[in-house]
Amino acid sequence: MTQDQPDQHDQPDNEQLHFWSFVDHAISRTTGELPEVDPLAMRLVLSLHRVANMLVYDLESTVHRPRGWSWPGFRVLFVVWLTGPVEGKKVAELSGMSRAAVSALVNTLERDGLLTKERSSQDGRAVNLSLTHKGREAITDAFRAHNAREQDWAGTLSTGEQETLIALLEKLTAQSIHFEARRRT
Repeated sequence: MTQDQPDQHDQPDNEQLHFWSFVDHAISRTTGELPEVDPLAMRLVLSLHRVANMLVYDLESTVHRPRGWSWPGFRVLFVVWLTGPVEGKKVAELSGMSRAAVSALVNTLERDGLLTKERSSQDGRAVNLSLTHKGREAITDAFRAHNAREQDWAGTLSTGEQETLIALLEKLTAQSIHFEARRRT
């Protein structure tokens, strides 16, 4: 056994690890090897990431996939629904997606009769996106189901807890500018 290879007795029984217990395991192992690691910050980020992934997967699999959409497809339709006719690059910004991803999705959503696109009269390179009648009906129906599922998730917390969590998440977002956090623009 070398210094780089831990003793086999230090290794976990990987069959005993699961989605949430892995957080404890990860913190224990990293702080054991790197004592300078901040376990509280690590737990916060790992937990946020895991909850966000669970929530997105749940919404996508219960609400959007049955309608033939992906999570990104829903995000594009949602932005276009709420902004009205809008330039494709603005959809990318507001949805937190790349322009290339939005462009690819727009082609699919247009093929499915949910969106239309037309060249901007101000900039011939820009493309404006609009919902079709079918698209508007589809997104409003989907969003009703989406929000019902959001209520299931949020209902775990009291109104006060929801408001506190929202305030804390908004604080994290607002403060990210101080360390120049990167995001899609």
